[in-house]
Amino acid sequence: MTGKRSTLALLALAISAAASAAWAEPRVDVTFGNTVESIYADGRSQKIWMHPDGTWNGLSRRGNALAGKWSTKGEKVCLRQTSPPTLPISFCQALPENPEAGVFTKDIAGSPIHLKIVKGIPDQKG
Repeated sequence: MTGKRSTLALLALAISAAASAAWAEPRVDVTFGNTVESIYADGRSQKIWMHPDGTWNGLSRRGNALAGKWSTKGEKVCLRQTSPPTLPISFCQALPENPEAGVFTKDIAGSPIHLKIVKGIPDQKG
């Protein structure tokens, strides 16, 4: 009987660990078909649109076209810009738990931003 209990305990522990690992992955799918918006203190915003194939495109705060690739690392989504070319680094950020309310965080340069997910994709001209 003790063997069965320890087997059940190990099985429960394994299921719990697997469930925790599954929850550690960010819910990137909530971004597909929506706009990830970073709003800066000056009121300007950067918008990006993530795609299921691991790419993203967007507009900078000045309205310049951006593009790159995304990946996940633990609980964060990492963006690497490829156009216009920049340093070969990735910036990783957790998605907001409440997409509409967003989260107050910092951008790659340390500037404060309000990051949120806005329903839909507006015309991609600003």
